[in-house]
Amino acid sequence: MASISTDPSGNVRVQFVGTDSKRRTVRLGKMNKKNASAVKLKVEHLITAAITRTPLDTDTARWVASIGDDLAGKLAAVGLVPERPKATTVAALIQAYRDIVAARQKPASQTVVRTIANDVLGHFNPSGPASGISSADAEAFKDHLQTRGLAPATVSRRLRFVRTIFAFGVERKFIPANPFADVSAVSVLPKERRVYVPASNIVKVISHANPTWRTILALTRFAGLRCPSEVVNLKWEEVHLADGIMTVTAPKTERYPGKGYRAVPIFGNLRPHLEEAWELAAPGTVYVVSGPQGDVYRAAFYGPNGAVNANLRTAFGKLIRRSGLIQWPRLSTRCGPVAKPTCWTRA
Repeated sequence: MASISTDPSGNVRVQFVGTDSKRRTVRLGKMNKKNASAVKLKVEHLITAAITRTPLDTDTARWVASIGDDLAGKLAAVGLVPERPKATTVAALIQAYRDIVAARQKPASQTVVRTIANDVLGHFNPSGPASGISSADAEAFKDHLQTRGLAPATVSRRLRFVRTIFAFGVERKFIPANPFADVSAVSVLPKERRVYVPASNIVKVISHANPTWRTILALTRFAGLRCPSEVVNLKWEEVHLADGIMTVTAPKTERYPGKGYRAVPIFGNLRPHLEEAWELAAPGTVYVVSGPQGDVYRAAFYGPNGAVNANLRTAFGKLIRRSGLIQWPRLSTRCGPVAKPTCWTRA
C-alpha cells in the first residue's frame, strides 16, 4: 500500500496512492531503515482509515498526537491527517490579552500591562509557542524579576498580572495550561514603610494647602476615598450634605457586580471642607475637586498614562515639607498605607 525509497543523497521518502488515485510522497529526510519502516506502517494505517472512512485505531491516533509539527505538517499536506492549528506565540497571546481585556481597562492599568508585557517579551522568546513555557520557566521568570532588585510588592504584582494573562490564554484555548498557576506571589510590605498618619498631621498639612488640595486631603483622610480615581471623579450630585452621605463611584472596582459604588458617611471633620468647596464652586460646577488643578488631575487620569504624569505625589510632598513635617515613606492620607477605603476615622 505504501513503499519506501531513498534518493542518491540518502533522503528517505514514503510513497503511496491517495484516495483520489494520485501518487503522494512524504519526504522524511535522512532516517534509518527501522524508523522509516515504522512511519510507513503508520501511513498505511492512515490510508486504510481514509479509504474506509473509519476512526483511527488507538495506537495510530496516539502516534499522530505525539509526532512533531514538521512531520504532522507533511502528513497534512498529503491529506492523511487534519492540519494542526498554529501554536499561539508568546507575543500573540499578550497582544490578544491587550486587545480583548486591557482595552477595557483604565489608562493606568493599561500602562501596567504594557510594563508587564515588556518584561515577559524581554525574558521569553516572543515568537516561541506560549504553550512551550513550563512551570520551571515560570519560576525562572520570578527569579529574573527578583534579581533585578525589584521590591517584593512589585514582583508580586507583576507575577499576578502575568498569571492573569496566561489564565486568559487557557480560557480562550490558546494554551492548554497556565504555567504561572502555582508560582507564589506573596506581597510583603516592609514594616519600615508602614506608617500611621495621625489626623492632626493632615490637619496641619491642610492649613498650608490651597482650596483644591484642602478638598483632596479631606476626602482621602476623613472619608477614605481612593486618590486620584475616586477623589477627582466625585460629583456634586453624589454628595448629599443634608443627609450626611456620599455615593462614591469606584472606577477601580466598577467592573465587579455590586462594586460600582458605595455609600460613605460625611463625618464632622469632613463637612467643613465640603461646605467650603461648595461655596467656592462656580454655578454649574460638576466635580467636587474643580478649578484648573482639578481639571488637570482629571485629564491626566483619563489620559494614556493614567494619573502617572499628574504630579499629585510631587505636589503632596511639597505640602508636607511646607507644613514642617517629615514625609512618610508611602504618601497616603488614609489611616495608613495598607488601609481599606472603608477605613474612615472620626479623629
